[in-house]
Amino acid sequence: MTDDDLLRYSRHILLDEIGIEGQQRIRDARALVIGAGGLGSPVALFLASAGIGRLTIADADEVDLTNLQRQLAHTQSRIGTLKVESARAAVLAMNPTLAVETHACRADAATLPGWTASADVVLDCSDNFATRQAVNAACVAARVPLVAGAAIGFDGQVSVYDPRDPAAPCYACVFPPDAPPPEARCATMGVFAPLVGIIGSVQAAEALKLVAGVGSSLAGRLQMLDARDMRWQEIRVSRDAACPVCSSQVRGVSFPR
Repeated sequence: MTDDDLLRYSRHILLDEIGIEGQQRIRDARALVIGAGGLGSPVALFLASAGIGRLTIADADEVDLTNLQRQLAHTQSRIGTLKVESARAAVLAMNPTLAVETHACRADAATLPGWTASADVVLDCSDNFATRQAVNAACVAARVPLVAGAAIGFDGQVSVYDPRDPAAPCYACVFPPDAPPPEARCATMGVFAPLVGIIGSVQAAEALKLVAGVGSSLAGRLQMLDARDMRWQEIRVSRDAACPVCSSQVRGVSFPR
């Protein structure tokens, strides 16, 4: 790291659990963020501020006035521009040393395998069930840990799905692909603005812990937040031996969490 890096990341380096070695692991890491909206904004900004080595952001949408209530990576002046380009401008304004790659297209079975294969961690900040399932399938195939978040109304959830751990469930173990929930979108249901910041911040924290090798992840644990009363609930989730996504995959050796 350069002298400027040592200053920029000094508050991480001062932490015994991270130090120079952990910060270097963050600097060497490659993160893929699916979605540059309410969740993707805090995720991208915190990964950028923490010095993630390469940040790849994928989103097909453009910035709209209705986004500005909660999507903090975007500004009034960037309405009508691609969200990935707006997010790229935001993270580079914060940390110009980053390598940022953008994909202004949808994440699907055609695009995801290539993206996930070159990532060390994937953060699902999308807003629909089909995309979440596609992201999970790609992560299982590539054996890349997935940090998945969701937020609607006043309710949020977040977990880690780590295919490197043979005991950990994948997203499809917990939310079976053949049982989609009723579709809920911010455009029709609304969303409490700070909620996406809370969930997105937890996602960023889990991703940074994974790449830095700090603490234990949320793998096997689903955390749910009711922001009306600001109450967290955690439930244990298990791998499904009959899961259509991960049961047919060869799992790697167990790794400590």
